[in-house]
Amino acid sequence: MLGHNRKMTGAECLAEMLGGYGVTHVFMVPAVLRRTFAEMERRTAIKRIHTHGEKSAAYMADGYARASGRPGICMAQVIGALNLAAGLRDAWLAHSPVIAMTGGREAKTKFRKVYQEIDDVPAFEPVTKFNATIDDVARFPDMVRQAFRVAVSGTPGPVHLQFRGNEGQVDADEAELEPLVEPLFARVPPFRPEPSRDDVLAAVKLLQEAKRPVFVAGGGVRASGAGEELVALAETLNIPVATSLNGKDSIPGNHPLAVGVVGSYSRESANRVVAEADLVCFIGTETGGMTTHFWAVPKIGVPAIQIDIEPEALGRNYPLQAAVLGDAKMVLQRMHDVADPASGWGREEWIKTARSLCSAWAQKYQPMLESDAVPIRPERICHELTRLLPEDAIVVVDTGHAGMWMGGFYDLTSPRQSYLRSAGHLGWAFSAGLGAKCAAPERPVVTFTGDAGFWYHIAELETAVRWKINAVTVVNNNASGNQSKRGFDRAYGGVQTDQARELWTYNKMNFARLAEDMGALGIRVEKPGEIAGAIERALKADRPVVIDVVTDIDAIAPAAVS
Repeated sequence: MLGHNRKMTGAECLAEMLGGYGVTHVFMVPAVLRRTFAEMERRTAIKRIHTHGEKSAAYMADGYARASGRPGICMAQVIGALNLAAGLRDAWLAHSPVIAMTGGREAKTKFRKVYQEIDDVPAFEPVTKFNATIDDVARFPDMVRQAFRVAVSGTPGPVHLQFRGNEGQVDADEAELEPLVEPLFARVPPFRPEPSRDDVLAAVKLLQEAKRPVFVAGGGVRASGAGEELVALAETLNIPVATSLNGKDSIPGNHPLAVGVVGSYSRESANRVVAEADLVCFIGTETGGMTTHFWAVPKIGVPAIQIDIEPEALGRNYPLQAAVLGDAKMVLQRMHDVADPASGWGREEWIKTARSLCSAWAQKYQPMLESDAVPIRPERICHELTRLLPEDAIVVVDTGHAGMWMGGFYDLTSPRQSYLRSAGHLGWAFSAGLGAKCAAPERPVVTFTGDAGFWYHIAELETAVRWKINAVTVVNNNASGNQSKRGFDRAYGGVQTDQARELWTYNKMNFARLAEDMGALGIRVEKPGEIAGAIERALKADRPVVIDVVTDIDAIAPAAVS
């Protein structure tokens, strides 16, 4: 009865609305919104993924959102709300449209020391764009619509709705409701703001006049789906392209204009190209510390252009010679429309310099990329993944050393491949990879993490088996969190004591055997020559896979250059 209210429960309304927005999975720890879950079964085909922890549920919803561009839904009862809030930090930092729903307090029992109850709402404030309570069932329709609207609009991000009752029992109440949905807000981006023509012309003029310009593409390019437009403009003007970690899949790594990831978890060639540029054009990046190696690459004061959908981002960290407000895809299209290809003909020396820096990097690290050393070098794993992953693969990467290895040493080889990375929370990737596979079951999903990251949410391997979420997880297993080694060496005045290793090492573990015990396929890799066969076997498997690669504890990723 579209357009007409009818008597129904909040549970019936919420289930119909989630189905109407195209939600396929909900990630949660029960018990919350029990009646809504019952109505989901009756009215929708939504899969209700019961996880082993609220934080992991949030990470799965985040991976789902980033892989699909649609809001990921996670839920928890009141006692688990703060765990869920902690899981939203990565989505907040990465601008991922996640909608969190939790139970909340009853007005009639507030301040009476009800079991398990505190005021959770303030904890969601720093990690959401919209943080609201639903105390009356009549508000279900408009508040759910607002949640989807805010999550996907402008710069995307998380939203929190708290439902009255420790388990959200308000969903049992009845009212005259209309479960109307707005399909426009079912995915990112709902709108594509056009830029000012004058701003576009000013930016293009600066690029055409520069001798050594470079593009730095951020996560806003991937959110806008603007990779094709970026490459077209770069080719027209003959300008090298560096990316942030979030923007890594904006251009294939084997493209002749690609120079790699710039910043802290980066590739040396990218940092050197950006450092030598006489004009830097930032596209869809907040120019934060990670992308700029704490504003050293490029140095503040370099002539700069910035393109962003959020006006407050423009000029935040770098003084600008031109600023363009608009959707990245629209801006790049308009810039390409007025760009003069002849202006790129004089940049052959600059392109030669950029390619020379890339070649020097490849030559420097080729021995590591092709190393036959035992224990295995992580660079060799990255090299094999570059070689073997299908052209439509989704790659999900943890932070810490995993982020450094893959950011610097793995290359996408097809514009159809996707790259999702943790914005800073170790342990995110394994759960996020499961969420990504739920969002795109037809695509291969390969997660790269270390054993330190895998341990965080290893229980979700049982979830993957139970729900047949057939993602592949590659574990860089060195029985440690050895990214910390350098820091503890400094703390001990240069070289740490043998006892200090207790601060960052673990017992050795055969994760392949553990995976088999949990019902997954476990593949143990102890020699470099076994990596390719393991990847090929994993991609053909019909169950979740853990590739347990035994690696060198003394292998430390190279530090960023500036």
